[in-house]
Amino acid sequence: MFQISLKAARVNAGLTIVEAAKALGICKERVMKYERTPGLVNPIYQKKISEAYKCPIDCIKFT
Repeated sequence: MFQISLKAARVNAGLTIVEAAKALGICKERVMKYERTPGLVNPIYQKKISEAYKCPIDCIKFT
């Protein structure tokens, strides 16, 4: 199975950092932090990101 980066998942969903932050209910700085260090994303936000980006959780690289 292939995995894409968190940033690639956001871009593929057609979302800007600001739009992603709004969809996730977090600040844009946190979105940028998660994209730099995806290992920090807890399972609750992994699920929210998967839903907001319309990408299966297993296809996003969170490590």
